[in-house]
Amino acid sequence: MLSFFKDYKLFAIVFGVISIIIVGIIYNTLNVYQPLPVYQPSMVSTELVDSTLQYKKKYHKIANFSLTNQNGKTITQKDYENKIYVADFFFTTCPTICPIMTKNMVVIQKEILNDDEVMLLSHSVTPEIDTVAQLKKYALKKGVNDTKWNLVTGDKKQIYQLARKSYLAVKDNGDGGPFDMIHTENFMLIDKKLQIRGYYDGTNLEDIERLLNDIAILKEEYNQ
Repeated sequence: MLSFFKDYKLFAIVFGVISIIIVGIIYNTLNVYQPLPVYQPSMVSTELVDSTLQYKKKYHKIANFSLTNQNGKTITQKDYENKIYVADFFFTTCPTICPIMTKNMVVIQKEILNDDEVMLLSHSVTPEIDTVAQLKKYALKKGVNDTKWNLVTGDKKQIYQLARKSYLAVKDNGDGGPFDMIHTENFMLIDKKLQIRGYYDGTNLEDIERLLNDIAILKEEYNQ
């Protein structure tokens, strides 16, 4: 009888060790690092992609730009070099989704305030109204930190081309003319190579949380 319990004890120990190894393997498998997708025009809804880009499957990046921020400073891609950033499109007089989007961008700003790798970029879609002075007034009212977040105005056609052909962010077709108007709730996550890595509903707090998680995942990508 004593011999039986000794054998059983040995079996229990061996079984326990094997179980721990199996659980460890399963845990590591389920928690393996998964990089974010790199969005190409062919991966995005055709409603959001200019017809000239719909079949593009690789090498899509945000185009060069030169715009003016709330402090009257010229902002280009150079200001976002080696940065991860979140981009959106808004206008200061918008009474509907923009106040919610701006509020949620402030949430993101708070989370990344001390993170030198991450910035924010908001493009005005009514640049004829959103002058530098208007953007500055709005920035002060909303609590925009100038070191982290640029609100930009400038040539309307350039801004609309960025929205439609770079960020793939809006459904509307148009040429950026005086009667052309875009309105989108999309936030886009852009990596250090100027590639789109995620789309989020800027009015939805769950999506904001997902965006913040994705920023952490993207940062991990650069530490691999």
